[in-house]
Amino acid sequence: CGTRRVEYVNKPSWRSIICQATIAMPKKGNVERHFRTVHGKYDTTFPPKSELRKKKVKELKSQLSGQQSFFTQQTSKAKAATKASFRVSHIIVKNKKSFQDGEMVKEAFVEAADSLFRDFKNKAEITSSIKALQLSRSTVTRRCEAMAEDLTQQLWKDIRDCQCFSLQLDESTDVSDTAQVCIFIRMVFTDITAKEELLTVLPMKEQTRGEDIFQSFKNFIEKTQLPVYKLVSITTDGAPAMVGRLNGVIAKCRQDDAFPDFLNYHCIIHQQALCAKMLNMKEIMNVATKIACSIRARSLQRRLFRAHLEKADCDHSELLLHTDVRWLSRGKFLQRFRELCPEIKEFFRVAGQAEYMQLNDGQWLLDLLQGKDKTVINMISSVNAFKRKMQHLSLKLQRHDLINFQNLASELEMQGMACLQLDSARYTEHIDNCLSEFDKRFQDFSLLEPVATFMCYPFREDAEVDSLASKIAKLFHLNSSGVEDEILTLQADIELKSRDHGQFWNLLTEVKYPNMRKCAASLTALFGSTYLCESSFSHMKIIKSKYRSTMTDEHLEVCLRLAISSYLNSGNDKKFT
Repeated sequence: CGTRRVEYVNKPSWRSIICQATIAMPKKGNVERHFRTVHGKYDTTFPPKSELRKKKVKELKSQLSGQQSFFTQQTSKAKAATKASFRVSHIIVKNKKSFQDGEMVKEAFVEAADSLFRDFKNKAEITSSIKALQLSRSTVTRRCEAMAEDLTQQLWKDIRDCQCFSLQLDESTDVSDTAQVCIFIRMVFTDITAKEELLTVLPMKEQTRGEDIFQSFKNFIEKTQLPVYKLVSITTDGAPAMVGRLNGVIAKCRQDDAFPDFLNYHCIIHQQALCAKMLNMKEIMNVATKIACSIRARSLQRRLFRAHLEKADCDHSELLLHTDVRWLSRGKFLQRFRELCPEIKEFFRVAGQAEYMQLNDGQWLLDLLQGKDKTVINMISSVNAFKRKMQHLSLKLQRHDLINFQNLASELEMQGMACLQLDSARYTEHIDNCLSEFDKRFQDFSLLEPVATFMCYPFREDAEVDSLASKIAKLFHLNSSGVEDEILTLQADIELKSRDHGQFWNLLTEVKYPNMRKCAASLTALFGSTYLCESSFSHMKIIKSKYRSTMTDEHLEVCLRLAISSYLNSGNDKKFT
């Protein structure tokens, strides 16, 4: 009677190849009734078993197959367009561009295709596919929201699966004067591998006191059911709102019964910045900054100075600027200032400006050129290396050996002074003060150092097992005797001694070395700085610029997560097609 079985989602039905009508109940009586009622004249026009009827049935089947193929092809094209839309949206937000830039990208695609595929036979098909891309502002926004939601789900799966984690918190104000508290998480899994991700961004609409930040953080924990019992440590900067003795975020967390006993560290990078202030070189920075600003602040002055540098055939064409917020740039700023110092003096002399007498002060120039604040410290080992280098430099200065102080030696030579005439005590005092401040500020890390050393070199025979076990037990709340027993067992294990250190701690079985595995996981989870928060604020300034100041807090977190997440390109784009 001219019907064909068609499969729908787990529900078979029958479709007439004559009129394309679907017969819901696939029973022989229903099919025959439909044929007699709707196509009663069909037997007369096309007699049964005749060649004419066979030819007609073949033609109808071919038409139906073509229609099905057409719809399948259109569905495939729609899926491809949707997948492309997600990928382009990801590129847009990863580069911190506005959602509405999708329309510009599509327009660029169309214009480029017109030239690139001019001689292609399927140019019209290619252009049609590009025009089918959904890249309107609202579409890109929805795509980004969907991708961010997927990343968040992956993050929470890892949080549930991880053995322990640490957090780092920092706060900064965006362009709309909203305080944004960034929280990053470092998760450690059962194989002692770690992963760092953005946990959340908490907008603070009103005050940013320690209790306010804590309450917002506590609300987030309750809302998301964050398993805080896995918490090992929290790293913050040294702001009173974070580390205040009574009302700081850390103090509030310790007072809350929901939080376990955890370690707390002041960001290594911020500690180094505070130690640098002990060098007492404020006058040098102030004068150098004022001189640089006096040249760059006025357009005419800046153009004249650039012309002067070009005429003098200098390697540099511009002075750098420096602010205390970007303290890591201080060394580069002073180095550039030093290299351009002769041209700066000549420029002021020609312009008749004599307000900066320090440029002709030999002692001021010597202070400028000693080259401090150039070491960036991110790890405990770097702190120790820095301290040893400083001690070594102090000894060299005492011996008037300036091989490591090339700028200082160069200026002495220009002033016609011998190295022995240098007042080395002036500079060794600064170094000694800096070292003293390092010892004071890094006491917490010095307590952790023996444990970290053991984790790096577990088979050291000179290790004091009693003392080491006591420190490990105290830091990570373990049983001291159990830790001591496992250390002795571990150091006597010949098989483990022959293993590669890269995956060493993962080789220890949970049954035999439960304390050692927990210690290794906890140590791996520790953050040493708030670098991730600091770098995310740089991303935030670009994402939520003055041109996008009305961006919502929700979309800011979406854009930030997509820009920095390590979960991207995980093969999960099938979810979105």
